[in-house]
Amino acid sequence: MGIYSLNLLLGFLTPQIDPDMEGPTLPSKGNEEFRPFVRRLPEFKFWYNCMKAILIGTTMTLFPIFDIPVFWPILLLYWLVLLFITMRRQIRHMIKYRYIPFSTGKKRYKGSGGGAAKRSAK
Repeated sequence: MGIYSLNLLLGFLTPQIDPDMEGPTLPSKGNEEFRPFVRRLPEFKFWYNCMKAILIGTTMTLFPIFDIPVFWPILLLYWLVLLFITMRRQIRHMIKYRYIPFSTGKKRYKGSGGGAAKRSAK
């Protein structure tokens, strides 16, 4: 389930059009056209598939046929190494093509101060 969730996360963080294959499509200069970040895996499908995997995994723990003996430290180490390698590659790709898949909210511009709230107080 952890490897499947990691695969979903990578699909969520990856753009739909890969600049390595299609050529650079993200704007690199101020005069180029803005193209919004389009994910390879939309957010709703990401959360839906994560919840489905958790529910299936939890249901499978109720049946003894799925109780396979595993030495958990090796499995955890394997998952952490896989996470480190794939995220390092993904972050390098994000830095190379300058895209950020997360927004920090609406931009706030500094003005003369207050705006409409200041005018109505007068």
